[in-house]
Amino acid sequence: MLDRFDVEEPAEGERTSGELVVTDDVLVKYFALGPGAELPTHEHDDATNVFHVLRGEVVVVQGDTEETVEAPGVVLHERGEPHGARNESDDVAVFTASLCPLPN
Repeated sequence: MLDRFDVEEPAEGERTSGELVVTDDVLVKYFALGPGAELPTHEHDDATNVFHVLRGEVVVVQGDTEETVEAPGVVLHERGEPHGARNESDDVAVFTASLCPLPN
C-alpha cells in the first residue's frame, strides 16, 4: 500500500500526531487537533517547515502573526521562524508538517 496517511482521531482538547515519512533528509508528520487543542509555538533553526492543512481549519501562528487557514491550505515557515497552530473550531482539524532538511 502506497498511502501512508493513517490518522488517530483526537478527543476534545487533545492532539494526536505521528510520523508519516522519515528519510535521511525529510520528515513528514501529521497533527490532528481536537476542538480546543494546540501545537505549541516552536522553531527549527536548521530546517524549513511547511504545513499542509488537510481537514478543517487551524489558526496558524507565525511569529507575531495569526491567521485562520482552511483546508486545503499550505503555509511556509522559514528556518528559525517561530510557528504553531491551534484549533478554535468545533471539529477536528488535520494538517501535515514537512521538515526539510531533517535537523541534526
